[in-house]
Amino acid sequence: MSDVIKLLPDRVANQIAAGEVVQRPASVVKELLENAIDAGATKIELIVREAGKNLIQVVDNGSGMTETDARMAFERHATSKIHDTEDIFAISTKGFRGEALASIAAVAQVELKTKKNDEQIGTNIYIEGGNLQFQEPAQTTEGSNFSVKNLFYNVPARRKFLKSNNVEFRHIIDEFHRVVLAHQQIEFSLHHNDEIIFRLRKGPLIQRITEIFGRKMEPLLVPVKEDLEWVRLSGYVAKPEGAKKSRGEQFFFVNGRFFRSPYLSKAVQEAFEGLLMSGYIPTFFLYLELAPSKIDVNIHPQKTEVKFEDENLIFALLRSTIKKALGIYNVAPSLDFDRDENRDKLLGIQHQAYKKSFENTSITVNRDFNPFREQTKPSPQETIAINQFYQSSITDAEPSKINLFEDEDFDEDLMRLPNGYWLFNKGDATLMLDLGRMHRVVLAEAQKENKASHTGKKLLFSMEYRLSEIEKLKYKSVKKHLPKLGFELELGEENELIINAIPFGLDEKQVHDFFEKLFEIMDYKTEEEFMSYYESQWVRIQSKSRFDFLYKTEVEQLIKDFTELGFPSYTPDGKKCFIELPLEELKNNIKN
Repeated sequence: MSDVIKLLPDRVANQIAAGEVVQRPASVVKELLENAIDAGATKIELIVREAGKNLIQVVDNGSGMTETDARMAFERHATSKIHDTEDIFAISTKGFRGEALASIAAVAQVELKTKKNDEQIGTNIYIEGGNLQFQEPAQTTEGSNFSVKNLFYNVPARRKFLKSNNVEFRHIIDEFHRVVLAHQQIEFSLHHNDEIIFRLRKGPLIQRITEIFGRKMEPLLVPVKEDLEWVRLSGYVAKPEGAKKSRGEQFFFVNGRFFRSPYLSKAVQEAFEGLLMSGYIPTFFLYLELAPSKIDVNIHPQKTEVKFEDENLIFALLRSTIKKALGIYNVAPSLDFDRDENRDKLLGIQHQAYKKSFENTSITVNRDFNPFREQTKPSPQETIAINQFYQSSITDAEPSKINLFEDEDFDEDLMRLPNGYWLFNKGDATLMLDLGRMHRVVLAEAQKENKASHTGKKLLFSMEYRLSEIEKLKYKSVKKHLPKLGFELELGEENELIINAIPFGLDEKQVHDFFEKLFEIMDYKTEEEFMSYYESQWVRIQSKSRFDFLYKTEVEQLIKDFTELGFPSYTPDGKKCFIELPLEELKNNIKN
């Protein structure tokens, strides 16, 4: 019987091992940037073509390498940072395991030009698929210049599973952010296909954050700081207005290294208790500094997870320090920071008026009653609830002189109820309207017309929306789709998005909020998914709830638009837009 277990050839073993370190172009970007930082660079340039599939180049002004070091750097487990096991627990640099360059060289064509600061001549080395092709002296600048070309050229199965350029480039942007936010003292630049994406100056953290995420982020930032004997915490959290539905802007760093921690993220979330709408998570940029011996950064191949010796204490520190910072900057609790203050005042006035009318009555009202719960006919219990609710609003009126509507400005009179529904006299019937559902019906019809005509509503005066560099990339990835939706847009100087036309149904006051939501969607949807998702969500993105209709004039306009559609009873997904109140039953109930 022959043996079946054999040693893998070095070439195959290296390609398999490379899979742990090099998962996509962004993995190469991370390793090369970290190497440049470890080399003491004060200026680092990242150049990318075709989202890193064709070229990833990192040029730095660091210490450079000797001829021997340049060759040894591509050997597996060759490192200058570890000499024995104990050194692993005192790591203060980025790369240290000696795997990155060997892994990259195993699945790409790699060229390195490097020169030490005190040497006259440098080294040029070229490796292809893990095999050294040549090494020779070369004239080059001080520092290192790494070029990684045709990633996964020799592993076509891996290359085939790379995503589109826009998706892969967004992963590169993510890694770039994690590095540059940890090193504000270094100048960075990023070029993609000959276009400058970022040019970041060295400076304070708040400057670095606003250069990346845009100037509109600056007024939202609340500083966080606490110094203890064993740990130092610093950074910023964003006010509730800066919260997101995705985790794109949550950054933890420890000793200059980015890491993820669901457990510590929960500490930040708890510090915002009572401040955020459901489903939103806070934006933060938080930095921890403590002795390297108190953490283990070697528990994950990509070194994005960290094990803390005193994790529970750090949890408590984060939660209490952030709460204190929010208190100092008068960030008051609010269940909904997007609420309209005028709406709150109006609802408060209405509530007081109704409360006063109830003081001398013994009527019991079922506040949980929802007349729009899907049934073909109200049950007897629901009819009683309608009767009681209706009676409570007309308590002081004589049964023979009931007049719900005093305002004669509209042919069919209206009255707003404190629960957001409106009563509407339509002919001989009195309807209870859900304006939010009616609005969705109107928007859905407008969407059909827009999709067919590809036309939008021309603006008398153009509007502007200032894009951050990230938003600019997202905009470019979907801009070909936007004219089909009714937008007329152009990109002006200094990242100003000039808006000349918008889809019918989108109010001008909603435009800025709309684009913020659009770019938030692009955090977790690819451009391939964008159109199908957008079309399914178009009405939801724009639509108002019944609580958003405060003024009679806008309700009148909505009813006119709704009437032009034939006053349909149901939304496209089968929900009731209105119910007819049983007036005869109500009158009989009052008489009895």
